[in-house]
Amino acid sequence: MAKPSRRQFLKIMGATGAALVAGRGLTAASEVHQVNNETLGMLYDATRCVGCKACMSACKRVNSDYGSLSYERAKFDPDGLWDAPQDLSGSTRTLIKLFKESDKEWSYVKYSCMHCQKPSCVSVCPVSAMTRDKISGAVVYNKDTCIGCRYCQVACAFNIPKFQWQKAIPQIVKCDLCTNTNLLKKGITACAETCPTGAIMFGKRRELLAEAKKRLQEHPGRYQQHIYGEHELGGTNHLYLSRMQFNKLGLPILKNDAPAEFSEKIQHTIYKGFIAPVALYSTLCFIAIKNMKGHGEVEKKPAGTSDTGETHNEP
Repeated sequence: MAKPSRRQFLKIMGATGAALVAGRGLTAASEVHQVNNETLGMLYDATRCVGCKACMSACKRVNSDYGSLSYERAKFDPDGLWDAPQDLSGSTRTLIKLFKESDKEWSYVKYSCMHCQKPSCVSVCPVSAMTRDKISGAVVYNKDTCIGCRYCQVACAFNIPKFQWQKAIPQIVKCDLCTNTNLLKKGITACAETCPTGAIMFGKRRELLAEAKKRLQEHPGRYQQHIYGEHELGGTNHLYLSRMQFNKLGLPILKNDAPAEFSEKIQHTIYKGFIAPVALYSTLCFIAIKNMKGHGEVEKKPAGTSDTGETHNEP
């Protein structure tokens, strides 16, 4: 029986790999992401926020961020007495910003981790430094595991995780729902506990959605008829209500499908059982061995013999 050529072997391996991928893909496709409304989260109502920044102060105090960096201050405060960072940073996990569309249309907005139901930062982290608690739903960070690759920063659609560039031993900084601080001690986040106007409501996602829908129904003229985070990227645990359009508050317009769900299907399909890598390495080994044998045959040809097998006599 004739041995298959390298081209034939590659065709066979390619067809086999495609069949395996297709079969595994059907299995992965059936594993549809399910939203868990029993996880914890926050509802931020921008119409109730007065911009006092008490939530920012409480977050830094409770999570020991004060003194960790010379954090950014606003230009109108030359004495550095008023903490007014322009963006989330290595020392700011919660931020209140003001957006003004016109003299009659303006709004505050709160930025912090969205605690996605299917977080991309968790999906891309190669060492599981980012994890999602299955019970609380909080996306938390482990500094002892992190290798500083910052893939989580690139993957986050909301641009939330920040890197401590100024530190010799930097970390990723983001809201962790006060998992090891206020939530552990008091059962509520520091920002929600401190908010004097009730702009931040803490509770189970199911309760937050019910309250948000109630407000939309009772005051239809006050809000955009949309709960931001209910469906975006597969759902988030940080929900928003607002009078202004959400994209005018710096919140991106996103699809309902979670990118992490799609990418994980591909990864789990290709690498499940290590089938694809084994097939690839087998192909490479076959080619390498065949090439080695080919070189060996060339070296064994007797002197005076051409590539066609003809013998040339010396004059």
